[in-house]
Amino acid sequence: MYEYMKTIVPEERILFHQSMKEYTTFRVGGEAECLVLIQQEEELAKLVPYLNQIEHDYFILGNGSNLLVGDKGYRGIILKFDGPMEQIAVEGTHITAKAGALLSQVAVAAKDNSLTGLEFAAGIPGSIGGGVVMNAGAYDGEMKQVVESVKVMDGNGQITVLDNDTMEFGYRTSIIKSRPYIVLEVVLQLTEGNREQIGARMEELTNLRRSKQPLEYPSAGSTFKRPEGYFAGKLIMDAGLRGYRIGGAQVADKHCGFVINAGGATAADIREVIEEVQERVRERFHVFLEPEVVFLGDF
Repeated sequence: MYEYMKTIVPEERILFHQSMKEYTTFRVGGEAECLVLIQQEEELAKLVPYLNQIEHDYFILGNGSNLLVGDKGYRGIILKFDGPMEQIAVEGTHITAKAGALLSQVAVAAKDNSLTGLEFAAGIPGSIGGGVVMNAGAYDGEMKQVVESVKVMDGNGQITVLDNDTMEFGYRTSIIKSRPYIVLEVVLQLTEGNREQIGARMEELTNLRRSKQPLEYPSAGSTFKRPEGYFAGKLIMDAGLRGYRIGGAQVADKHCGFVINAGGATAADIREVIEEVQERVRERFHVFLEPEVVFLGDF
């Protein structure tokens, strides 16, 4: 397998036994068997069908902002976008961003070009590829409001362009959640605006986040999806779990919807806190809290 991968990706971009602490915002996790830095769509179009053919596990990694990798690591291939797959281009009121580009950087590019509509994304820590998969949103904005089209690749390496309607955007979901698609590129349709006003709104939202969210600690952002008719943070607080801690993992005092790495947490600590929160809220309020976090590897 390694010999074949070397014919597609230069050897220096094939990294073995990489600690996933460096690649996730929780800053925990064991080693991945192999991490491959993908810089061209063609590389992915050859690797993915091959890995599917030999039935070897793989995972497409964005910014690792919604990911918890087990302490025992991941016995599979991590495919991470790098370099050219993080590029952002602006033309008129359109922004074309490769899947590896950070949402925050795309939002800054929009501001720098006096384009409004993406201010809500300035503080979202993920990549635009991941943001499209889960229809990321904040402060009354979400990706479905600005996405014009998404270029995707299927498990056979075939590339398709999906328009906004075809993406089937919903609350923290899209068609990509249920199809074997990999996001390659996103085209956004924004509106001309005033650069100073756009910057002021981004700063306002940043200050709001700092005041309400535990940004000083490693986390995956909001740990749970909002259950219909409720707010996850309030349910957790009302269940008496503010500050609840196992090892180095804790329900944040500032915002109970966040499980944080308060210092020295293991992935197992974080998972235990998440599961305990789910159990207590279910017992007390008969509401199931679905994690936004993806669990990967062996715990």
